[in-house]
Amino acid sequence: MLVLPAFAQDNGAVAANIDAMYPKLDAIYKDLHAHPELAFQELRTAAKLAAEMRAIGFEVTEKVGKTGIVAIYKNGPGPTVLVRTEMDGLPMEEKSGFDYSSRAHAQLDGKDTMVAHSCGHDVHMTAWLATARTLVALKSRWKGTLMFIGQPAEEIVSGAKAMINDGLFTRFGKPDYAFALHSWPHAYGTIGYNSGPVSSNSDAIEITFKGRGGHGSAPDKAVDPVMIAARFVVDVQTVISREKDPKEFGVVTIGAINGGSVGNIIPDSVKVRGTIRSYTPQVREKILAGGRRTAIASAAMADAPAPDVELIPGGAAIINDEKLVARTEGVLKQAFGDDKVWRMPAMTASEDFSQFANAGIPAMFFFTGVYSPEAVAEAEKPGGKPIAFNHSPYYAPVPEPSIKTAARAMTLAVINVLAK
Repeated sequence: MLVLPAFAQDNGAVAANIDAMYPKLDAIYKDLHAHPELAFQELRTAAKLAAEMRAIGFEVTEKVGKTGIVAIYKNGPGPTVLVRTEMDGLPMEEKSGFDYSSRAHAQLDGKDTMVAHSCGHDVHMTAWLATARTLVALKSRWKGTLMFIGQPAEEIVSGAKAMINDGLFTRFGKPDYAFALHSWPHAYGTIGYNSGPVSSNSDAIEITFKGRGGHGSAPDKAVDPVMIAARFVVDVQTVISREKDPKEFGVVTIGAINGGSVGNIIPDSVKVRGTIRSYTPQVREKILAGGRRTAIASAAMADAPAPDVELIPGGAAIINDEKLVARTEGVLKQAFGDDKVWRMPAMTASEDFSQFANAGIPAMFFFTGVYSPEAVAEAEKPGGKPIAFNHSPYYAPVPEPSIKTAARAMTLAVINVLAK
């Protein structure tokens, strides 16, 4: 592979800057990791990021989309590039066992919950700060405007929309390109990406099945909504196995069934909650329609009242721009090597970075590894020790290589579209 002299200089300068600042980055990462906050509660996190960005030289606006921040750095005429990080943690207990593990608590729906950065948002934020600092240090190499977004509430796929509805593009201008990254349980030092879909559509389904309560010993005197709900949970999977094209991705998962109080009472109602994932609009519509139809049919079979069916739209699939991916791919391969940079299948999880891409902005979302190559290789062996996936209480990125790789990749991607 031919490596151009100008690129070699940029790559070396980027790596050197990140290496030099790493002790500060490590401290920031561990502080963020130990103090996670839930969606739309990221007050401490947003204030910390805002202060860091002001110190770098960005103009920072806080409370965009409730708790989001927008940081702008102008460096002459040229394109505007959006770089997004997410700020929120998850309502769960961390079990990684680090001395900097989270012990944070928060209120969620009126109840106390522990909070953890078990999806790598702390890695993303730290790499985001490192990218901003490096780009400013190397501003002689590029021209244009940086729009760095600290987004709230990614875990509930609501923060990007909240920022857009709060005038993100009307107040700060619409960018020409958009980038975001996500940690992934691959080996650190590696980068995965693709063109086209890289995440799934996400929709929630909430159904209240109605019955007639009664004594458990006399089901003929009642209409049992538990049985109706059980029938639905099984039958809805036929939408996936018998109605959807088997070559296309689609998943229905029922994660909660709530109803009743004791074993010998048939309740009046049962509530079922689930998630629906897909890549294409056609499959999305087929599963949503099939889920509603199956719920109504399950109730009708028991001669029960029609259920209340709510289909709640979530995040849309992220569609990476083919031209931007091709343009960035060459830079990443030159920097990290062909063996460390590859195209990977779309993830089945969802991400509301799609809100930015769907606004007509050429976008690229990519993945960076966080585990030692040895641990990943062991996990891939038959019977090998598995590694924790995102959202696991044991999810435990190795900070230094992971943060450095993410920051270097993002910085090079931005310079590549802003180079003089």
